[in-house]
Amino acid sequence: MPQRSQAVRIKPPALHAGDTIGIVAPASSFNRDDFDTGCEALRKLGYRIVYDESSFGHDLYFAGSAERRARELEQMFLRDDVKAIVCARGGYGANYLLPRLAVERIAAHPKIFVGYSDVTSLLTYLCDAANCVMFHGPMVAKDFAKADGVDFATWQSALSGQPDWRLSFDSASGVDSLVQGAAEGLLYGGCLSMLVASLGTPYEIRTGGTVLFIEDIGARPYQIDRMLMQLKLAGKFAGVKAIIFGEMLDCGQSPTQQYSLQEVVMRIVGDLGIPVAYGVRSGHVSKQNITLPIGVQVRVEIESSGLNIEFLEPTTAA
Repeated sequence: MPQRSQAVRIKPPALHAGDTIGIVAPASSFNRDDFDTGCEALRKLGYRIVYDESSFGHDLYFAGSAERRARELEQMFLRDDVKAIVCARGGYGANYLLPRLAVERIAAHPKIFVGYSDVTSLLTYLCDAANCVMFHGPMVAKDFAKADGVDFATWQSALSGQPDWRLSFDSASGVDSLVQGAAEGLLYGGCLSMLVASLGTPYEIRTGGTVLFIEDIGARPYQIDRMLMQLKLAGKFAGVKAIIFGEMLDCGQSPTQQYSLQEVVMRIVGDLGIPVAYGVRSGHVSKQNITLPIGVQVRVEIESSGLNIEFLEPTTAA
């Protein structure tokens, strides 16, 4: 399938201390104690918190009906007092919202929107269809509920409009340089399972011209292999400028397996002729979840000494 060129995305206004964050539950239900702990962590950072009591509802394994979840998300984008929207958790069910969202209304009210995992469906769709910058980063009842769950430096840099921002990972960071080189492109991606689930739908990911970020959790190496091969066979690596893998938490076969997951992914992407790095801690991570803006131009340099990501444009508006 032909890859479309990437347009400049709309930047949401920056987030500052004292601003109001709206919490939404677009997918699975969640633990109320973890939610409350996460909200308190955000308050200690100086933010005001708002949410709708309907978020605590249940419909099978969802946080209420698809209609409720779509309405909640749209209303948070439309509220003048809400400056950013952060998801309570992922899980499953965000894809139910895609045909129910009035994208033109969301595009007319750009805001910081943060999540990962199942929320990847919303991040990539709103990045593409609403033409807005999104944020792959920590969630309330997951990362903010843990003492070491959030990388606050990248949260602040990504959301506050810091100029001349870059991320650097040396050999001690756990990031591996699988294929060295440099490239420029639109930072894009998220959870591998959800990227693959978009294929063949009206919400299919648009990867041409991107620096593609890929992460997942709890998938066995052969499952990672299968999903990467599906992307490859679907032509989704055509036009990709570089690939950055996440921590890939709990994606081993067994403690005695005779190969690394890096070897597995290199069987699929090693012949693409583009730079490849592995181990950036964003999304499903063991600690300190890094916030990555989705939909901004970056330059990546992958060397034996590590990985550098330079943001070539602001990630938020002033």
